[in-house]
Amino acid sequence: MIRTITSTATALGLAATAFATAHAAPAAGDATATTTALPVVNMALVEVAADVEGKYGNQPLGDDASTRLVQSAIRAKGISTSVDGWYGRGTNSAYRTWQRKLGYSGIDANGLPGPGSLGKLGANRFTIAHKVDIGSRHDNYRGVRVNTRTKKMLAAADAKVPFAIYLSQGSYRYPNGASASAGTHDGGGVVDISVGNMTTTQRWQAVKALRQVGFAAWYRTSAQGFTPHVHAVAIGDTDLWQANGLYTNRDQVGDYYKGRTGLASNGPDNTPSSYRVAFTWWERYAGL
Repeated sequence: MIRTITSTATALGLAATAFATAHAAPAAGDATATTTALPVVNMALVEVAADVEGKYGNQPLGDDASTRLVQSAIRAKGISTSVDGWYGRGTNSAYRTWQRKLGYSGIDANGLPGPGSLGKLGANRFTIAHKVDIGSRHDNYRGVRVNTRTKKMLAAADAKVPFAIYLSQGSYRYPNGASASAGTHDGGGVVDISVGNMTTTQRWQAVKALRQVGFAAWYRTSAQGFTPHVHAVAIGDTDLWQANGLYTNRDQVGDYYKGRTGLASNGPDNTPSSYRVAFTWWERYAGL
């Protein structure tokens, strides 16, 4: 009899323990017990896609899943756009509408996701990884105005060559940009490198170093009708501007991706093969 009572008590104790375990409150910090993890938008890849796909259609360099998350969120805000993973002109226009609904204007409503507008768009819908942060728009590189992201990129490129890189033209030139630059320097992320004190080899070395850290860069020559210089566009910069409705510097990134010059004639890239590198951008190079 004692053995039966003991067995029954043990069984009741085990059942009570199982019930308590099943209905216990989740442990502090156990987010998986109470919420479903949100999907992740790779911001850097969305920015890169926005630079290239507006001109060249959907490309394998971006992250279609991240772009679709952005497009779906835009549509959920009542703004018409496709949800196809392609950050083309239509998505750029839709995102610009979203930025304006938030009260942004000018360069802050250029159709490229910034951390603020993207964070608000993704609230309770997605989180952001590989965030693109341009920092201050009033930073400088050796006295020439650039944003902080561009400054870091220039310093990284400068460290790769045995000579100093100086700028002949910086960023944020609107409304006083050089007419010969067709508005490409009106926003951020675009610079010209002075080459007057460089040998021809050093000019190509500068192009290679700039490309290695995430610039679309070319050596502009007198044969192309320029005072010789190196022109560079920071791939994925959220402040790339459009002049008079033209996506000039963004399309230059697309041209670079396709192995072209980024000029109006847009012929083949004249960079010697030994100075070419794989297409990349700052966040990938820096491991951010």
